[in-house]
Amino acid sequence: MPLLNYTTKVNVYTTLGEIQGQLVKHGAKKIMQDYDDKQRIVALTFLIDTPAGARGIRLPANVDAVHKVLTRQKVKCDREQAERVAWRIVKDWVEAQMAILESEMVQMDEIFLPYMVNDSGQTLFEAYRSNQLLLEG
Repeated sequence: MPLLNYTTKVNVYTTLGEIQGQLVKHGAKKIMQDYDDKQRIVALTFLIDTPAGARGIRLPANVDAVHKVLTRQKVKCDREQAERVAWRIVKDWVEAQMAILESEMVQMDEIFLPYMVNDSGQTLFEAYRSNQLLLEG
C-alpha cells in the first residue's frame, strides 16, 4: 500500500499554514520557514516555552526520502507531489501529537525533544546520531 496522503492535491503552503496553526494554538512562538538553495521549504523552525526556558525546534520534511519511497512503490510522482505528501504526513503527525498533548499524557518539549536545536543549530537527534550525545555510560 502506498504512503499516507500519496494522492494529496493540497498545496504545500496550505499544509504549512495548517501545521503552523496547530503549533501556535499549542504555544509555539516565532515560527520561521527554512529554505534550501532552490527556494524549497525544508523545515519549520519555531520556539516553545519549556521549564528550562525557550527552546528552538526544527521540524523537517525529508522530501527526497518520500520521493524515493513513492517511486519504489510504483506511484507516479514528481518532486512537487513528494513535497505535498511529505508535508501532509508531517501535518498529520503534528495533529496526532497535539491530541496527545491535549490529553495531558505528554508535554510540548517531550513531543519535540528529538527536534530541539542546540547553539550550533544541530538537533538533539543529530547530536545523538553523530555520537555527540551518548546514551550509554
